[in-house]
Amino acid sequence: MSAILTDRQAEELHKAIIAYLGVINAPNTAAAFREEASVPDAFDDATRKKYEGLLEKKWTSVVRLQKKVLELEQRNQSLQSELDSTTPTSLLRKNQDPAAWLPRAPARHTLQSHRSPITCVAFHPIFSSLASGSEDTTIKIWDWELGELERTVKGHTKGVLDVDFGGPRGGTLLASCSSDLTIKLWDPSDEYKNIRTLPGHDHSVSAVRFVPSGAAGSPSSGNLLVSASRDKTLRVWDVTTGYCVKTIRGHADWVRDVAPSFDGRWLVSAGNDQTARLWDANSGEAKCTFLGHEHVVECVAIAPPIAYTHLAALAGLKKPPPGSSSAEYIATGSRDKTVRIWDGRGTLIRTLAGHDNWVRSLVFHPGGKYLLSASDDKTIRCWDLAQEGKCVKTVTDAHSHFVSCMRWAPNVVKDVPVNGDSAKGAGSSAANQRKEEDAAKAGIRCVIATGSVDLNVRIFAS
Repeated sequence: MSAILTDRQAEELHKAIIAYLGVINAPNTAAAFREEASVPDAFDDATRKKYEGLLEKKWTSVVRLQKKVLELEQRNQSLQSELDSTTPTSLLRKNQDPAAWLPRAPARHTLQSHRSPITCVAFHPIFSSLASGSEDTTIKIWDWELGELERTVKGHTKGVLDVDFGGPRGGTLLASCSSDLTIKLWDPSDEYKNIRTLPGHDHSVSAVRFVPSGAAGSPSSGNLLVSASRDKTLRVWDVTTGYCVKTIRGHADWVRDVAPSFDGRWLVSAGNDQTARLWDANSGEAKCTFLGHEHVVECVAIAPPIAYTHLAALAGLKKPPPGSSSAEYIATGSRDKTVRIWDGRGTLIRTLAGHDNWVRSLVFHPGGKYLLSASDDKTIRCWDLAQEGKCVKTVTDAHSHFVSCMRWAPNVVKDVPVNGDSAKGAGSSAANQRKEEDAAKAGIRCVIATGSVDLNVRIFAS
């Protein structure tokens, strides 16, 4: 008798072996085994039926459990290395400080419904709605808290390349753009009805963003929308009339991405000509060109004022710029696998190397301390701006294929102006800025959405 198994367990195993030998049609072996293992005569056809398949089930469950153990060991290892690189103070703060929260695997929700690669995601500014666009020509609206599909929005005739929520105060719209050369506006309050189509670009429209109104640093969007296109131009649209109010030319090739500053004064764009460019949103004039990448620049992000303290130190400045000034620092991500951080005058401050493939999306942490990047190497990387831009966290296998897009859920809306109120007196500006920063930190939602070529949208949340 085996020293490991009890008598009862050994008897069960013997019966399962005999039943298995019966299944694979080996009656002689079964008879010999039955005799040698002294299986009682009570083992009849009814008993055999009961034990059939038991051995195979046990076998496959062992393999499955082995795989699970390996996965848990890997996860344990990554958590251990995270612990090792954490200081005791940040460990104490971790639980309650959203400004220190970073995404971690596994994702809270994996949202599946698209039939082709996902190209873009965007959060509703108030409700728990998330829009995702895909090469399958549709936009899907999800409830990111529940992880459920709410509706499918159809209207584009080719792949959807970007989506963004915004619009006049109190009248949130969803904008989308596509390879079908159009931009479409949808009304979330009227079952996402298509209320306007904006034609005008001569090629695929790669990116679309609502431009904040900039009233006393107010973070709310206004009537303007900016789009970037493969026709080498940026266009600014009035969403209430549907007219193109400005066409900005200067890029020598496909414009891949565009980002407006929080006050709507500046636009940063990037593209296939391996440059990023800063534009005056009012005049359409170029302020500066960011030169240095060795391949297509896929994405841009403008640093929020809350990050100025860390970025100014990174740039070697003793004093950060005032919180009311915008587009002071910019991050770019490229197919050359690097992320680069620049000041608003075009000076390169830092090159962040670590990704093994194209960098596809960039997001500044709303707490101001980190920059996050998503890449075709299937990872999300978190760079600590307070530690010389060191990569302090990698979410490996964030998706099973290229990660094409990433957005951070907007802060919980407060009545306090988040980015400095220029109407206030200069004397109290430092105290005001501290109050605004505290309000901004209090409103942080620890939620990130990513989309991938693997057809999945994932929600990483605390």
